[in-house]
Amino acid sequence: MNSPMSDMTLNGKLFTAGIDVGSSAIKTVVVRTSADDREEVLALRTDRIRKRDLRKVIQEAYSMALEEADVAPDSVAYAASTGEGELVDFRRGHFYGMTTHARGAVFLVPEARAVLDVGALHARAMRIDEKSRVLGYRMTSQCASGSGQFLENVARYLGVALEEVGSLSCQASTPEQVSSICAVLAETDVINMVSRGISTADILKGIHLSMVGRYLKLLRAIGAEEHVLITGGLAADEGLAEAMREQAAEAEMGLTIHTHPHSIYAGALGAALWGSFRHRVLARRAGTTEN
Repeated sequence: MNSPMSDMTLNGKLFTAGIDVGSSAIKTVVVRTSADDREEVLALRTDRIRKRDLRKVIQEAYSMALEEADVAPDSVAYAASTGEGELVDFRRGHFYGMTTHARGAVFLVPEARAVLDVGALHARAMRIDEKSRVLGYRMTSQCASGSGQFLENVARYLGVALEEVGSLSCQASTPEQVSSICAVLAETDVINMVSRGISTADILKGIHLSMVGRYLKLLRAIGAEEHVLITGGLAADEGLAEAMREQAAEAEMGLTIHTHPHSIYAGALGAALWGSFRHRVLARRAGTTEN
C-alpha cells in the first residue's frame, strides 16, 4: 500500500516551490517534476519588500506564483525556503543559500563549475561539481563596496534607474575606478568624480571594474576554472558581466563568464529543485516502510 506522499510522487505531476527571502526582494519559483525526472519551471516572480510587512509579502508572492503556474496550494508537495526564510510559515524545509544557488546554477547552465552570487549585502564565490555539491567558497565582507546595495546607492545619487546601469556602463569610453574598498569612502569618490565632470557611463563602468576586481579575487581563492555563472540580484546587470569578462581575459584566468535570463532566481529555483528531490526520497522511504 502506498502512502499519500508516494502517490503524489508517482502521478507524474509533482509540484514544488522555492522561496528565496533576500534583504530587498522575495524570489518565488514553482517547478513541476515529471515521473521521468524531467524538471520544468512553471512560474518565476520577484517582489520588492519596500518596507512592507515581510510575512505578507512572502504570502502574496507565493499565492501569485501559484496562480501564474495554475497550481492549487494543496497540490504543492514541498515548499522550500532559502536565504532568510524563517518567516516562510508554510515551508516544509529550508536549504542553505550556497546549496540552492549551486543547484540552480547547474540547472540553468549545466557546464557551470563555479558560481558568483552577488546579493544586496555581499558577494560569494562557490566552486561546485556537476552534482551541485559546493567544494569551496569565499565571501566579501558586508561593508565592502562590492554589493548590490552599494551599486543601488550610487545609481540613486546619479539619478539612474538600477535597470539602466548595465547598458550605460557598456557605453563607457574612459572609466575611472573608485579607489576604496570601504563603501562610504567609495561613495565619496563618486561624488568627487561628478564634481570633476566625469560622465555617468564612465563612473558606472569604473564602479563595475572595481567590484569585479574583488569578485575575481574570490574566484581565484576558490580555484575556479572554466565556466562561471553569475547569480543573485546583480546577475541581470549586463555591464557587470561585461566588466567581468574583460577583467578575466586581461588577467588570463581562462574563465568563461555566463549569465542566464533566470540567474536572479537561482536561489529560489535551487530550493524548489532540492525540495523535489527531498520529497521523492521521503516518498520512497515511506513506501518501503509501508509495503
